[in-house]
Amino acid sequence: MELITAEKLTKSYGNGDARVQALKDVSLEIGSGDFVALMGPSGSGKSTLLSILGALNTPDMGKYLVDGIDVYSLDRDRRADFRREYLGFVFQDFHLVPYLSLRENVMLPLTTKHLPGREKRDMAQDALTRVGLGDKGDRLPSQVSGGEQERSAIARAIVNQPPIILADEPTGNLDAANGQAVMGLLRGLAEEGVTIIMVTHSREFGAFADRTLSVADGRLM
Repeated sequence: MELITAEKLTKSYGNGDARVQALKDVSLEIGSGDFVALMGPSGSGKSTLLSILGALNTPDMGKYLVDGIDVYSLDRDRRADFRREYLGFVFQDFHLVPYLSLRENVMLPLTTKHLPGREKRDMAQDALTRVGLGDKGDRLPSQVSGGEQERSAIARAIVNQPPIILADEPTGNLDAANGQAVMGLLRGLAEEGVTIIMVTHSREFGAFADRTLSVADGRLM
């Protein structure tokens, strides 16, 4: 059984003559531990697809199942619970809170968990150690490099140990060396059994994935 199944996802924006169909009958299956790269030109629909797979953007039509859960049949609160349990997000712009330390940023997904503060801190420290930043947890985002900020964002995404990581251009603001390091981290997570779905423009970094899905004009090619 596949971990992720999408059936005929369709999404449009706007009205009348300004209406744009961003996704057109997109269907796919992704297994547990798969590393999938979504590639295509700007405006192709890949970011819209990623947002729907992240339970952040409701499709107009179609079905989306994760681990047998019909995601868009859930109400708002249960869908938020689903995101916390199943998904970790990594963004191109890091989205770190500038006045919080790296450790405190990594702890943010644990806010709603009923755990002692010490345990949350230890979980964040373990996640930072996994991405090679175990000695920099007390630093602010402005006190580390762009590559270290992105690795902190990965630590934040994995602190809950979700089965799925969604990454939107995670190397977009990094130089080649830091981009390679981030891709190595994602590749390692996939080899541990985490499912990775990544949007990228880079064929070099797309090659880290097990398979590539090309998106053009709202369709999988």
